[in-house]
Amino acid sequence: MNDPFARLPVVPSFTVTSTDVTDGQALPLAQMSAIFEVPGGKDLSPQLSWSGAPAETKSYTVTMYDPDAPSGSGFWHWAVADIPASVTGLPTGAGNGTEHLPAGAFHLPNDARLARFIGGGPPPGDGRHRYVIVVQAIGIERVGQLQLPVQADSTPALIGFSINISGHLLGRAVMIPWAEIPAP
Repeated sequence: MNDPFARLPVVPSFTVTSTDVTDGQALPLAQMSAIFEVPGGKDLSPQLSWSGAPAETKSYTVTMYDPDAPSGSGFWHWAVADIPASVTGLPTGAGNGTEHLPAGAFHLPNDARLARFIGGGPPPGDGRHRYVIVVQAIGIERVGQLQLPVQADSTPALIGFSINISGHLLGRAVMIPWAEIPAP
């Protein structure tokens, strides 16, 4: 399968963990999508904790991306920007509104144009899809300071592009759970 990081800058890695999802394991139903009509799906963003980011980190972004979506460009499920460097985790459900986000952080619209988390929802019979959850350590406090500024109505692809070409990306923590829905 294709490597979603193959053409991105090589940066130091740090650690991301979750009490809700596990790297290399199936997404639980809570992190599957009711919006995409997955039976039992709840569109509940997972709890995340991270550690070991570079000392010069000034903020974080968190994204979830499905590179296996049958779109030709993948599918962005979630993007959060401007998480302060002092924050090292998000609670379960942080992607379902702003009340659980740290002050100053904001959601970007996903590929369904909703500024929130959408759980996994691979088409039935389409095989296993990877859900790449990434925490990026950034060397600036606000993504609006990037050469190509990112704002609340920007796309997740723009945040990745802007950070990767700006030289402000300091590190990356990755976990990749998966989901598959059998054909009816």
